[in-house]
Amino acid sequence: MPRFIPGRVFLASQAAGWVQSHIPVLTHLQSRAMASHPLIVAPPASLRKPLSIPNKLLLGPGPANLSSRVMLAGTHQIIGHMQDEMYEIMDDIKDGIRYAFQTQNKLTLALSGSGHTAMEVSVLNLVEPGESILVGVNGIWGERIVDMAERIGAKVHQMVKVPGEYFTLQDVEKGLTQHKPVLFFLTHGESSTGILQPLDGYGDLCHRHDCLLLVDSVASLGGAPIYMDKQGIDILYSGSQKALNAPPGTSLISFSEKARSKIFNRKTKPLSFNLDMKLLANCWGCDDNPRVYHHTIPVVSFFGLRESLALLAEEGLEQSWKKHREATEYLYKELQKLGLQLFVKEPKARLPTVTTVVVPQGYSWKDITSYLWKKHDIEIAGGLGPSVGLVLRIGLFGCNATKASVDRVILALKDALRHCPKSKL
Repeated sequence: MPRFIPGRVFLASQAAGWVQSHIPVLTHLQSRAMASHPLIVAPPASLRKPLSIPNKLLLGPGPANLSSRVMLAGTHQIIGHMQDEMYEIMDDIKDGIRYAFQTQNKLTLALSGSGHTAMEVSVLNLVEPGESILVGVNGIWGERIVDMAERIGAKVHQMVKVPGEYFTLQDVEKGLTQHKPVLFFLTHGESSTGILQPLDGYGDLCHRHDCLLLVDSVASLGGAPIYMDKQGIDILYSGSQKALNAPPGTSLISFSEKARSKIFNRKTKPLSFNLDMKLLANCWGCDDNPRVYHHTIPVVSFFGLRESLALLAEEGLEQSWKKHREATEYLYKELQKLGLQLFVKEPKARLPTVTTVVVPQGYSWKDITSYLWKKHDIEIAGGLGPSVGLVLRIGLFGCNATKASVDRVILALKDALRHCPKSKL
C-alpha cells in the first residue's frame, strides 16, 4: 500500500532531508478529493490564544504548588516507556515509595492515575464478589470506598463517625468480630474533616481476625508519621499532588506479602483489565518475569514523581514531619488570634497537613474562599462531603508548609473578614 503525503508537507520535509524521493506526492486538489465529508467544526478560536496560567498560592487540601525541581523535571523530552532508561526511573520511584512508606514490600509501585485509582485498585484486586469489607467512614474517603466496593458486589459494612472523630481500637474490634471482613479500610489523613487517624495496633488487631488492613494516606504522607511494616498495614496508598508537590495524576501503592498472596490466588479475575494488579506488577517489574506491554504510562508525570520522592529522601522523613507540624501549630495560634475556631477539638487528632476551621458565624464560606482567590491570589477550600458548609480547609503541604505561607493566608483571612458580607441573623 503506497503512502501519500500532501504536496506542501512534502516540500518542507524534502528540504529537511527526511522524505524519500520515491514516496508519491498529493497535490492540493487530490488531498481535498480524498476527504469524504466536509468539516463541520472549525478550529476553536480559543486555542489561537496563548495559554495563560495565573500565579496562585495553593493552600487548599490539594493540589499544592509544584517545587521548582519538579517543574524542571517536566521540561525534559519524553523517552519510550519500555526502554531500559525508563525502567531505571521506575525502579527509582519504587525505592522512593518504600522509603516514604517505610516498607520493604516487593509489590510496591506507582499507578497511572490519582488517589482514586489507587483506591479502586485496592478494592478491585483484594475483594471478590460476595466477600465482606468493613469501612471506617468519618469523611468522604470512606464514603468513596463504600461506593467502589458496592459496585463490585462486595458485602459492605460501615462503621460511621461524625465528622471530626476517629475510630478507636475498641470500635474496630467490635466491627471485626461482628462482620468478619476480609478487608478493613481506614483513612489516615481525612482531608475532608481534618482528622488524623491513629494507626498503632490496628494492623495487629486486623490480623488476629484474619483481615487485611487498607489505609489511605493521600493527605498525610510526608506530613505525618506512618510506618507501613511496623504498623502492620497490608495495603497503603497515597497521591502525588499533596506533600510531595508533584503534578496530580499519579499515585503510590504497596502491598504486604499477605495482600499479594490474596491477589495472586483470586478465584475470579478482577473486573478491570486496566487496574489488574497482576498485570501492573509485571509492568513495574515486581513479579520476576520479563515485562510485557500493559499500557502507556505517563512518562513525564513519572519524571516529576521521581524528583519529588528524591526531594523527600534528601530532606528526610523526620524533618518533613517536623516541618509540617511546626507550620501547622503556628497556623493554629494565628487562626485563634483572629477569633476563628478549629473544627477538630482534640489536638492530637488534628491532621498536620489540612486544618479545618469552623466557618465563622454569619459568613458564607464561598464568599471567603472566592475573596482570597480574587483579591489575594490564594486558594483555600470549603468543606467536602459530610463537611460541606461546616468548615474552611487550609492546606500546608511540602514546600508550602512554611511560616511565610501562614502569614500570607492569615493576612488574607483578616482582610476577608472585614470585607465579605456578614449576615446579622
